[in-house]
Amino acid sequence: MDLTKQFFKYVSQNIFGLLGTSCYILADTYFIAQAAGTDGVTLLNLCLPIYNFIFAIGSMIALGSATRYAIAKAQNDARGQRYFSNAILCAVLASIPWMLAGAFVPGALLRFMGGDAGIVALGIPYARIFLLFTPFFMCNYIVSVFVRNDGDPSLAMVATLSGSLFNVVFDYIFMFPLGLGLAGAALATAVSPIISIAICSRHFFKKENTLQFVRQLPSARLLGQSCQLGISGFVGELSSGVTTTVFNFLLLGLAGNVGVAAYGVVANFALVATAIFNGVAQGAQPLVSRCYGQNDHAGARKLLLLGSGTVLVLAAVLYAAVFGLTDTFVSWFNSENSVQMAQYAHTGMRMYFVGYFFAGFNIMAAGYLSAVNRPAEASITSICRGMVAIVACSLVLSAVFGMPGVWAAFPASELLTALLTLFLLRRKESGKA
Repeated sequence: MDLTKQFFKYVSQNIFGLLGTSCYILADTYFIAQAAGTDGVTLLNLCLPIYNFIFAIGSMIALGSATRYAIAKAQNDARGQRYFSNAILCAVLASIPWMLAGAFVPGALLRFMGGDAGIVALGIPYARIFLLFTPFFMCNYIVSVFVRNDGDPSLAMVATLSGSLFNVVFDYIFMFPLGLGLAGAALATAVSPIISIAICSRHFFKKENTLQFVRQLPSARLLGQSCQLGISGFVGELSSGVTTTVFNFLLLGLAGNVGVAAYGVVANFALVATAIFNGVAQGAQPLVSRCYGQNDHAGARKLLLLGSGTVLVLAAVLYAAVFGLTDTFVSWFNSENSVQMAQYAHTGMRMYFVGYFFAGFNIMAAGYLSAVNRPAEASITSICRGMVAIVACSLVLSAVFGMPGVWAAFPASELLTALLTLFLLRRKESGKA
């Protein structure tokens, strides 16, 4: 199979898998909106940054370790086997503080995220359950990425979609027929990664499997090597959490809980959009790393161009859908028919999603730079888009333009990052010339 066909095979399957992961959050939001109205959507949006941080840690360990493994495999280096075992062990250790927070201080965590007394009381059972299942969220990310990098992207996609389908179906069953409310939504979300891990485990019984679990103590050295290449994945996931947290506090000041609920609608659809572009970057990563490991620089550059073109086309399709169906999308999560929330969310959707014309390229480019073992440049792109630019733009634009400034901060920050990223890529190419 030629490189172009491999690219579209890996990317398409990875997009579908990550779409499944993000769509179960949409399902959570929809069912919670029906059960608890605006307060329920506000609660979920305050919890999203916590999800993002957990996924960011899992992403950093998983993508970095799997990239190191893919490069070692291409170079016939048997030491690459240690990265899989170390990733699992380190993820379990990294989960412990989150489990302790879920067991003992979920209310304090929700208050820290900006929840008032009513939101905290509503959200304690939800937060406690999903935090206690943190190891499964992180390990699911790791197992899925390694299975994909070991040449089985179809199984990784099926596993992810199956876990997401379970979550959607049992969201409804647990919340309504069984009457568990928000605790039921959290329980369905918590069990879904276990389903995905179980399905992915089939790969370890196939003759094509080259992954092995090596008995070893957790290695800080291997973790550090992995995190160097996983930082773009970490910041990519964390950027959603940083954006959500900053926007939540700004919108609480500008419009109260209704503003946060409106942003909750925007943020949930933004998760789906981000999953699409992460699917392109992560789907291309095993192929780029293999080309890099085999010193095929022309092949790696071809994959960068294919990825960049793909994300621009997807961004255009995505924005057309959002622009044409804005009112429909907003109505799904506005069970109380709040006119104010609908107005805020309508404006937010149409302004915010312009940013994905630039964000898609930034995500793809950061993934490429990590896959070719250029962690410093990948980190610059990721940190700029994920923290520096978004915080600066949101604070400045909201102070000048109010709520429209908040919505405009995302496209402005991604545009600035895209210009920086183009400079980094062109500087590298010029250096080679």
